Amino acid sequence: MDFVEIAKNAKLASLMIASLSEEIKNKALNSMADAIENAKEEIFAANKMDSELAEPLVESGELSKSTFNRLKLDENKMRDMIAGIREIANLPDPVNKKLLVRELDEDLTLYKVSCPIGVLGIIFEARPDVISQISSLAIKSSNSVILKGGKETTNTNKKILEVINAALANIEGFPENVIQQVFTREDVGKMLNCDKYINLIIPRGGNSLVKFIKENTKIPVLGHADGICHIFVDESADLMTAEKIIIDAKTQYPSACNSVETLLIHENFPHKDELLAALQLDEIKLIDNPESWAHEYGDKILAFKTVKTLDEAIEHINTYGSGHTDCIITKNVENAEEFMNRVDSAGVYFNVSTRFADGFRYGFGAEVGISTNKTHARGPVGLEGLTIYKYKLIGKGQVVSDYVEGRKQFHHKDLFPVGRLAVKLKRCL
Repeated sequence: MDFVEIAKNAKLASLMIASLSEEIKNKALNSMADAIENAKEEIFAANKMDSELAEPLVESGELSKSTFNRLKLDENKMRDMIAGIREIANLPDPVNKKLLVRELDEDLTLYKVSCPIGVLGIIFEARPDVISQISSLAIKSSNSVILKGGKETTNTNKKILEVINAALANIEGFPENVIQQVFTREDVGKMLNCDKYINLIIPRGGNSLVKFIKENTKIPVLGHADGICHIFVDESADLMTAEKIIIDAKTQYPSACNSVETLLIHENFPHKDELLAALQLDEIKLIDNPESWAHEYGDKILAFKTVKTLDEAIEHINTYGSGHTDCIITKNVENAEEFMNRVDSAGVYFNVSTRFADGFRYGFGAEVGISTNKTHARGPVGLEGLTIYKYKLIGKGQVVSDYVEGRKQFHHKDLFPVGRLAVKLKRCL
């Protein structure tokens, strides 16, 4: 099928799912989770094919080791996929929430109400678990989605989407073409030019992918290019706390975008040598003079630097960081507060691993990605980040000329609590 037809179908599906009840959406999500759980051996088999095809590419250097690690599915990832879908089903519906209720004048009431964005174009590299995350978030937030995954996981991607769409087809009242998938590089080019039908592009991949997408589309792009995360060990930091956090942030999943890449240590921290020795014992390779401070290693490699002050640490992060997630380890609450207020990142942490920067861990169920944008959505993007809003104005025949010519005046009264106005809204409608 031509990509424009796919996009047209996605647009039609987005208009249909926009008014779908929460009950049907939740039924669809739970059916998806059941179907994936029942078909997990088939999905593992497809993933094994992809892994076997990718192994020679790693040996030849055509595929990085970190990308290869991301493409592999195991029992833990499968468990998280299924749990993520079920958790999203249990979350409140993000659509049609009243964000503001303002009485402009008597019997003239303005409602600011959340609504879906529309059609999402998702371009991601070797992460097959992304399909279930984004599909479930799209359904719950009443969006349709067109997925383009990495060629390294083609077999896995096809199998997962086949299972998902078979489950959705059995849900009465659920529209067709809410979740679609394309596979070729040509489709990416067509997607980026399809601003008539696609409302938002979300890339999940490396810097080169995100840069290419931003430079080649007029469609708004939500995402992040790099995950240059920092941990600053302040002079009052506890050694054991620092060891535990840094080791987790570097080794728990080194290829993740929220893995720490640069360690900054205050010159007055008395246990520097002990800390660095502990990191090396955990097989972390330390680099004290990197070619670039803005490099994402995606491996058990950690650049480190000694700084003289908190100000120097903050300046370093704001200069070389990617605005993703940065942490301070300290016993000084005032320093922690200053760090979190002045570091210009989507996530700023105090005595906790950067690996917590994740939609599932934030209780979002899952995420479509992590955004370092400073408009609309920032950090792990879950359901709320996939909605926008519209204004509903309800009156009884009012006209602007009465207000312009002074026969009536606005009184702009905010009405709270919002929840109590549901009955009034129904009466007005």
